[in-house]
Amino acid sequence: MSEATMDVTAVSGGTVTRYLREMGPSWVAGAIAAGPASMASLITAGASYDYALLWVVVLSAMAGALTQYLAMRLGLLTERGIVGVVEDHLGESWAWILVADAVIAAGVAQLVIMKTVATVSASITGVDAGVWGIVWAVVLAAGLAGRGYRFIELVAKVLVSAVVVAFVASLVVVPVDPGAAASGIVPSLPGGSALVAAGILGGAVHITLITMHSYTMRAREWTAEDYDLATFDVGASMLVAFGIYSVAIFLVAASVLSDASLSTVGAATALGPLVGESAEWLFLLGLGGAAISTLGGNTIVPPFLLADKLGWGTTVADSRYRALLAGFALLSAPGAFIGGEVLGQLVLVLALGTVGTPFAIAVVLYLLNSGAVPEANSTLANVGGVALLLVSGTLAANFVREQIAAGVDPLSGAVLAFAVVLGAATVALLGKYALERPSPA
Repeated sequence: MSEATMDVTAVSGGTVTRYLREMGPSWVAGAIAAGPASMASLITAGASYDYALLWVVVLSAMAGALTQYLAMRLGLLTERGIVGVVEDHLGESWAWILVADAVIAAGVAQLVIMKTVATVSASITGVDAGVWGIVWAVVLAAGLAGRGYRFIELVAKVLVSAVVVAFVASLVVVPVDPGAAASGIVPSLPGGSALVAAGILGGAVHITLITMHSYTMRAREWTAEDYDLATFDVGASMLVAFGIYSVAIFLVAASVLSDASLSTVGAATALGPLVGESAEWLFLLGLGGAAISTLGGNTIVPPFLLADKLGWGTTVADSRYRALLAGFALLSAPGAFIGGEVLGQLVLVLALGTVGTPFAIAVVLYLLNSGAVPEANSTLANVGGVALLLVSGTLAANFVREQIAAGVDPLSGAVLAFAVVLGAATVALLGKYALERPSPA
């Protein structure tokens, strides 16, 4: 079956009802994308620049869907995890770079996401955030080690759907200026907005989402025969659900909020006196659901990649993988005790992910145009992939430039070093492709 044929029959090849019942892997990616880090960037963008960055929000949903589609193609056509494919077709060093890229980005994000989950839980219940950090880490470890991937997929589908409903409902009670919002569709990048724009895009086009997709599909035992279902899965989760989530949060922030220093929880509580208590609670509950689903989805990423690289199984049937899952879940508990304002930390986490993402996109594009797959990318898919590479690379470069201009401290210095290493790896990989010019099988 050709790529073009499969694209055209993405829905007609089966009933929508069956697809809605059977979809899932891309919703785990959507659960990570629709998390507190994305929310922090969206709130900051709306509060700081009004509607000016709406075009970035819309672009992020489209880019996220395209990125997951490319990752989906690689996973289905190889029917293997991405790390094993990279090791076989590029070499062990390239595989380790990819693993390190994803593990660092996911590990840093895990700590800040746990801080958000614990803070939201404390705000709702009055119980100390540190206690909630320990509780959520134990619950996460027990759930994942006991039930594995299907536990996360079920939670992701339920919570992401509920979160979208909550934020759409909050949008209904907030006054939006349609004319001003329409003007935000015209691309512009106000001064100082590169970090926030990188954060918005980083929520949808992220190293963790790209690398995890092949493993979640393997957990469902999807093959090339499920191409239509997998395509529908990507569209429903990333383009529709994540797109609605992002636009709704951004419009609420742009319409009502004006304090860019607000935390995610602070943004929710600020809505109460401005537009009513119902908006405050809808926003707070949506934040809690997004944080919990993101925490669970993000937890499975490093164990997937490390287990694949070490030659272990990637299901809980392998006790070594199960131990990795439980260990990574428990190691997230200290995040609840991190000091400082969570909003800026969340935006920085997403921007850090953006720095590591161009390399992952380059890897996927390389493999999709090599002997790793039985059918190479179409011209249209390659054009879209190159556009993603250029946009993510430009935003990452702008972010690094802003960090340098603001002065290099230990934190920004570590991010800069990370960016230099991965930037060099990306350039080297593109040069390798140009020299070898691998032909489709």
